[in-house]
Amino acid sequence: MTKYQNPIDALYDEDNDDVIVLFNEKGEEVPFEQIALIPLKGITYAILKPIVPIEGLDENAGLVFSIDTIKETGEEFLNLVTDDDVINDVFDIYDELVE
Repeated sequence: MTKYQNPIDALYDEDNDDVIVLFNEKGEEVPFEQIALIPLKGITYAILKPIVPIEGLDENAGLVFSIDTIKETGEEFLNLVTDDDVINDVFDIYDELVE
């Protein structure tokens, strides 16, 4: 049985360079490379690049996930961002940091 690291812990671990494994809606593993954590308006966003190509996504594209919290338990989870305005804002900040 494969042991998986909590993706949130992996994202916040500055020394982590391991693959981040998430699961798609079919329960299949999807490995990602962490590109950046971006704070924006009180929310932390993660830019993750799929290691294995995803159909319909450019092979150099990254996906933006928000790090959200379940209020009742305090447990954090990743939520895929689909709002184009938020995605653009996150990548604008990332581009500024890279420059």
